Amino acid sequence: MRGIVLEKGEKYYTYIKKYFYAINNKQKDYNWLISDMNCYPQSKKYDELFSKEYCWISGKNLTEIIDNEDFLWIWGVFSGFHQNISKEEVLEYELPFADGYKGFWNNPISIQHPLADIELVCWDGNFFLLISKDDYIIEEFQKHFPLSEDLKIYNERE
Repeated sequence: MRGIVLEKGEKYYTYIKKYFYAINNKQKDYNWLISDMNCYPQSKKYDELFSKEYCWISGKNLTEIIDNEDFLWIWGVFSGFHQNISKEEVLEYELPFADGYKGFWNNPISIQHPLADIELVCWDGNFFLLISKDDYIIEEFQKHFPLSEDLKIYNERE
C-alpha cells in the first residue's frame, strides 16, 4: 500500500476531476463511500446528495457528476470498494473522516476503511491525499503530478 500527498504546484487542490484523469479513470471500477463532506456544488441536486452524513455512489455515477460540474471540496474522504462489496457490508464499520484523523500522518500507510482498496482525501481545501493498494494508480498519479510526494517519506520528515 502506498500513499501520495499533493500540496505543491497547483492553484487548487480539491477539485477532483483532474485526479480522475490522472488515474486513467480507474475510479469507475469502484463503488464509493464519500464521508466527512464539505463541498460547494452549484446544482441543488448535487448539493442535496453531498450534504448528508455519507453518500454511496457508483464510480460511473460519480464520474458523470464530476464531469458535469467539477466543484470545490473542502473536506471529503472518498473510500473506493470493489463492486462485489455491498453498501450494507461497508456500513458495518465507522465512517472514515478527514478533519482530525491523525492516521494519515503515521507510517505504515493505511486506508481507514478495512474493506476499501483506495482512498482519496480532500484535506481542508489545501491539499489532496491518495492512498491505494494498487501501485499502478499511485504511479499514474505521480506521472501527472510530479510535485506530489510519497506519503511515507512526507511523514518521516514531518
